[in-house]
Amino acid sequence: MATQSHRLTEQASGVYIIAATPFDDQGEVDLYSIDSLTDFYLEKGVTGFTILGMMGEAPKLSEAETTLVMERILKRVDARVPVVVGVSHSSNRHIERLSKEAMDLGAAGVMVAPVPNLKTDEQVYGYYANIAKLLGRGTPICLQDFPQATGVHTSVSVINRLIDEFEQVVMLKHEDFPGMRKLSQVRHDSETSGRRRISILVGNGGLFLPQEILRGADGAMTGFAFPEMLVQVCQLFSEGKSEAAEDLFNIYLPLLRHEFQYGIGLALRKETLRRRGAIRSAFVRKPGPVLDARDHEELTRLIARQEKALA
Repeated sequence: MATQSHRLTEQASGVYIIAATPFDDQGEVDLYSIDSLTDFYLEKGVTGFTILGMMGEAPKLSEAETTLVMERILKRVDARVPVVVGVSHSSNRHIERLSKEAMDLGAAGVMVAPVPNLKTDEQVYGYYANIAKLLGRGTPICLQDFPQATGVHTSVSVINRLIDEFEQVVMLKHEDFPGMRKLSQVRHDSETSGRRRISILVGNGGLFLPQEILRGADGAMTGFAFPEMLVQVCQLFSEGKSEAAEDLFNIYLPLLRHEFQYGIGLALRKETLRRRGAIRSAFVRKPGPVLDARDHEELTRLIARQEKALA
């Protein structure tokens, strides 16, 4: 069970890395690589973890594998940083069961995306309200706003209503695209109306991180294979060194943009992690992308250019 000091709160900031789920070359969960990847992320200075998200290939795991991955990472992290567990599912009963299991194992909170095909504000609000009531006040919730994947638009008015009515809603994973105006509006509404200020961490591969921080984001929740850049950029912004932060970000931008490609991005990210020694295999479970020789050549060239620019 997570201690109170490790529960997810409205004050969360920094980099919550979206962790990959390592498999071996036969597609089985690789426990050795789970440990080495966890150590890699911690060594790079991440503030927290988010596991079993879309990048973590959670829908491709059996229930037994889901529990295995959760247990392994939470044990390896050993409460050094908060761990948020993705519990999104088409079944509310499954969300309730998985959330309880995650919190009992020591998770800091859970992340929930809406089920597909919710069309109106009332439907989106109703879905999240039911989940919040089901999980109760003891389970901190991160709302995942990722309409590119879910097809569901979560409006600012719905976000504000959930903040007002459910104290367990403590974080927004902002991943709308384009959506920086939404981020600004959520922040503006909390500043001008006295509304509770929640944490906002941003996704979309970190592609817009500098602009989003300047608009009020508290950090990043994404899985870029060079997490030290995300950590350093957030730290520089927190120190008021915005120009230095953007200069550093720009060095990594070509590779960040390349890794962000829909469809092939996960395979590129896993291959980069493999090359960095964080995992033993870049295997992506089917259905999933496979890199060809040209893809490998492009990745090699971009990494070499990045290393040269950093030097």
